[in-house]
Amino acid sequence: MHNDSTNRFVHRGSRVVPVLTALALFVTSCGTGDPDATSRSSASSTSNPGGENRRPSCPALPVLDAPPKRIVTMDGAAAAVISDLGLGERIVGTAAPDLFAALPAEKKALLERIPVLDPGQGNAEKVIAAGPDLVVGVSVYSFGGFDGTPSVDRLAQAGAAVVVACDSEARGTVKDLSATVRFVTGLAGVLGVEEAGRRLVREIQSSVDSVRADGRPPVRVLAISGPPAAGQTVMTQGGTSLANGVITLAGGANVAEDALTDFVSLSAEEIVARDPEAIVVVSGFSREGEAELAAAIRASAVLSRTTAVRENRIVVVPQSILLSPSTANGLAVRRIAEALRRPAS
Repeated sequence: MHNDSTNRFVHRGSRVVPVLTALALFVTSCGTGDPDATSRSSASSTSNPGGENRRPSCPALPVLDAPPKRIVTMDGAAAAVISDLGLGERIVGTAAPDLFAALPAEKKALLERIPVLDPGQGNAEKVIAAGPDLVVGVSVYSFGGFDGTPSVDRLAQAGAAVVVACDSEARGTVKDLSATVRFVTGLAGVLGVEEAGRRLVREIQSSVDSVRADGRPPVRVLAISGPPAAGQTVMTQGGTSLANGVITLAGGANVAEDALTDFVSLSAEEIVARDPEAIVVVSGFSREGEAELAAAIRASAVLSRTTAVRENRIVVVPQSILLSPSTANGLAVRRIAEALRRPAS
């Protein structure tokens, strides 16, 4: 069920970070109930010899001699940021347009006019053939992390600079949308539209501020992409993930926040012991709709023992606005906050 181009994760040591396409299968093979996931994961691990994917280094923000006139985005999230900065007309092509799906309809309609160079992770030849002077993405793995994607060096040889949402240093527990703010601010500076960047940051912050704390204690939250398969652990969001910040801002307490990784595996026993009061189902890793995903969670023998399922406090959130920097991260905050405040049913 998970073999489609909407999936974007890759394993790096003890961490997993958002990226493009096939290696989401690493995540889905770790406990989402897909009996074919393991075999597909093995098949998709050929991006590099030995099945290990190189994590490209984080490039420094470029200093441009002139404003870029031809921009290529490696994903729809980056395209949305550039559009909101007022420079959407400079985008000459994008990869991974599926990240438009969770955006508001009026924004999506504008973005869908952008030529699609590659529906998947971003083929180097197609990116370079578009003649960009700047290439932008929300994942460092879009730049040489997968075979077929262009490295920063190769793009430089073709005359293109790179801006990517990437932290070169390890960070502690994430409690906010600082990763999104850093990406927007840095990109706006490169593009020479600093005031537009500040405005966009204020808009994102305003969408979060609309979720007012009401004095209630944080609600224990588990974030997963599907129900656990029998005998398998479940991959969930750790404390250094952007999702941890979204959950915190929504009034939740991630049950795996103590794990200082982006992703962590929990056993069925650990999930029951931590007893989440709400479950965030991360969509985008299967072709199932939101209703089907929520129903599968309720039917899980393990999860049915949690307060979240007993009180029917389940919310589905697209991975594109929960796991990566996005102009719609505030929408994820609001959607989760509404679910956390919902009375038991």
